[in-house]
Amino acid sequence: MATLRELKTRIGSVASTEKITGAMKMISSAKVHQNEQALRKLQPFKDKIKSIMGHILATDENFDSPLIRQREVKRAGIVVYGSDDGLCGAYNINILKGFLIRVDAIRNECGQDVEIDVYPVGKKMEKAVRRLRDPRLNVMGYEGVDSKMQGEKVTEFTHSLRDRFSNGELDRIDVVYMKYKSMSRQILTDEILFPVSEQAIAGEATGESDNQLYIFEPDANSIFNEVLPMFVLSTMQEITIENRSSEQAARVMAMQSANDNARKLLEELQLEYNKLRQQSITTELLDILGGQVER
Repeated sequence: MATLRELKTRIGSVASTEKITGAMKMISSAKVHQNEQALRKLQPFKDKIKSIMGHILATDENFDSPLIRQREVKRAGIVVYGSDDGLCGAYNINILKGFLIRVDAIRNECGQDVEIDVYPVGKKMEKAVRRLRDPRLNVMGYEGVDSKMQGEKVTEFTHSLRDRFSNGELDRIDVVYMKYKSMSRQILTDEILFPVSEQAIAGEATGESDNQLYIFEPDANSIFNEVLPMFVLSTMQEITIENRSSEQAARVMAMQSANDNARKLLEELQLEYNKLRQQSITTELLDILGGQVER
């Protein structure tokens, strides 16, 4: 049975844990709101890209670009987003499960012998994929690419992936990440980044409904080839911020759970401490009364 001193020490430790988890929850919550603002700032750029794509697609011309050409998949790439820091619950585990499902889907579609280059984003995800014992999974490092990377590094990383696809080093590139919906809801998402599908372009494009006629200089296909890389870049920037928001939201929920557990444990320890203290006082009183009777 624990002594009063031991219980007092445990109470102090749990109380400190409660304060720490509460502070971490507040910090992560502030970071979520910061990333939400970043998403809102990105939206006007993406809306303009979608508008331009809508006008171009409305011409009904045949478009050609190295980024939309499909070919036999002999080597694929998967960008899998995770976190650099822990204390975010099952966030990385859920993404890793989604990544493994995506690997199986690619192999079922393209053949079991297909080679897959993995681009992990975040230290936790990199450690997880390096533990996988699969000779056909090649973990690729990219300096400076992590879950906290800013716009310039996202642009550099996206251009590198685009060049590898255009040069034929990779025949397909997928992305696995956690899409942010709300503080309590994040959705595991996987998308094909390259080749860019017509469905993805048409789904994002929003042309004007006023049936205006546009003159394209030099021509619609040339503009299409200029705008398409911007469309892919805006998609990758959005994915990066979405994933970062999801990470912080998962950390908020994990810290909330830890804080609730600490508070519950603190109440239980406080109750046990009070009972033991009361028992100690009662024992002392009985000893005093027993001594007086003996006299």
